[in-house]
Amino acid sequence: MATIRRNIEYLNKDFSDYRNQLINYSQTYFPNTYTDFSETSPGMMFMEQAAYIGDVLSFYLDNQIQENFLQYARQTSNLYDLSYMYGYKPKVTGLSAVELSFYQLVPSKPTNVEGEVQYIPNYEYALNVGANTTSQTQGGTSFTIEDPIDFTVSNSLDPTEVSIAQISNNEPTYYLLKKKRRALSGAISSVTFNFGSPQEFPTVLIQDENIGGIIDCFDSDGNEWYEVDYLGQELVFDGIKNTNVNDPNNYQDSDNAPYLLQTKQVQRRFNSRFLSTNQLQLQFGSGNPLDTDEDVVPNPMNVGLGLPFERNKLTTAYSPTNFIFTNTYGIAPSNTTLTLRYLKGGGVSSNVASNTITSLNTSLTNFKQKTLNSTVAQTVFDSLQVNNEKAANGGSNGDSAEEIRQNTISNFSSQLRNVTADDYLVRALSMPPKYGIISKAITQKPKANDPNTTLDLYVLSQDLNSNLVPPSEALKSNLRNYINQYRMIGDTINIKNAFVVNIGVNFEIITLPNYNNSQVLTDCISELKNYFSINTWQINQPIMLRSISVLLDNVRGVQTVNNITISNKAGTQSGYSQYAYDVSGALQNGTIFPSIDPMIFEVKYPNTDIVGRVVTVGQGGGSTANGGGRNY
Repeated sequence: MATIRRNIEYLNKDFSDYRNQLINYSQTYFPNTYTDFSETSPGMMFMEQAAYIGDVLSFYLDNQIQENFLQYARQTSNLYDLSYMYGYKPKVTGLSAVELSFYQLVPSKPTNVEGEVQYIPNYEYALNVGANTTSQTQGGTSFTIEDPIDFTVSNSLDPTEVSIAQISNNEPTYYLLKKKRRALSGAISSVTFNFGSPQEFPTVLIQDENIGGIIDCFDSDGNEWYEVDYLGQELVFDGIKNTNVNDPNNYQDSDNAPYLLQTKQVQRRFNSRFLSTNQLQLQFGSGNPLDTDEDVVPNPMNVGLGLPFERNKLTTAYSPTNFIFTNTYGIAPSNTTLTLRYLKGGGVSSNVASNTITSLNTSLTNFKQKTLNSTVAQTVFDSLQVNNEKAANGGSNGDSAEEIRQNTISNFSSQLRNVTADDYLVRALSMPPKYGIISKAITQKPKANDPNTTLDLYVLSQDLNSNLVPPSEALKSNLRNYINQYRMIGDTINIKNAFVVNIGVNFEIITLPNYNNSQVLTDCISELKNYFSINTWQINQPIMLRSISVLLDNVRGVQTVNNITISNKAGTQSGYSQYAYDVSGALQNGTIFPSIDPMIFEVKYPNTDIVGRVVTVGQGGGSTANGGGRNY
């Protein structure tokens, strides 16, 4: 028999298409064999069964293809797998953040100052509030602080506010100490896992709702296990207290940098990944604790192994990982018990109102001094209170499917690397506060024709009074260690101090009739204080006199801004910056431009350096002073 060429349709996708194509196929190629295409015929039963199978197979084929792409995947487990593949860790709950105020009483004690008896706080009764102390609202929502509280310590990053709480016979008997700490919503939960003989890449599973993050992990021998982004990550950030014992060279800068940032190579490490909204998987390394192959040893004999061509190809591009065949994924726990603590909580309900976090767990609170008057010590201990002066915010119900997609795509484009100058700027400003705070930063790129390709990063920090100061050497050392983990291998970064130029502001206004001159002047000075607030002022930001004039014009009661003058305040003996600046020479078309070297204008003492006065219009068209000048 001659082979008949069948015309087969490959575009059918659903049940109706398959069914119609099968009917058409039968009518075309078997016109005399079968002619009953009614709904109840046996032949139609088999055709519809075949169409049913084709429809189901098409569905699963389309679904499998769809679930392989991040943009179209809908199953939660696949979204999690794809996000981890691209380096993003989804959040199953969002922890709200709040600033908590802690208060305690301390008795006063007399002291002799230049032959005169004065009373000061007796810090022997100062309390230590341990890290991970929890506070609660009346509704049971828990908040946990990360850093401990030592009421005896006061510096620019951790100030202690002192006020008189009780007076007897015109002398203070008790002082009130106040400190602030950032807290995250969530209670501390713990779980233990037992390990026997060593296994490669062992995994354990935490099953719980609203897992916000892992706090720490210790084994039964007291060894700490560190969480890393991936098991191949050997270095982790580690902070030590900036004391004379830990660093004799930088302990004087403890006010500016309370902790010293270091990198630490760790063998005991694990990574975590969510399998679902209530399942967190932990995976450990593959090495044996007795093995010594943790160091990466590049071996040139490994080049080309496993490749489908000879090793002597000189023009072949080899992967750097092709040199490394040692176990560098950490050790596996064996014959031990791991105790892991994690935060549980968050969600929209954790965005509690102000003045609602008032219940404090004091189980981690104690006195540093042991020999104290028991009655006074009990009074002081009972006086410890907590409160949130502002509402908590930031709590959410975790990433939705669309948020996982968008966050993963955004994360993949950056991959935690510093590629552009702006990346270094953002990374410098995001260093954890306990290692010191970079208040202002700016990058200066090399010119296109400059053979020097070094990127200059200019930074400033703040002192206890929130005034700009050059960062200490300890702070810059912490910044170098922090940036170095994200630096491209060919990048060279110079960390330099930006320049601070202190200025004063003098202005004259004409007020509208029937307005109180003193009140209008006070309002104008208040607006200028906000305008020149160092929190909103940036390095290399020019001063535009037109903007200041418009700002004052909008103050209620101001008819006209008569004059605005910016002057330079310099001299360390007067408390100002040592750098002088030619303000009049930098004034062009109503704008005072900064220098070529990165600098920032600062009104250091706004209460005295912002001076205004009210004037009136004279008969000759000039203005005369009315009531003299006034500063605020």
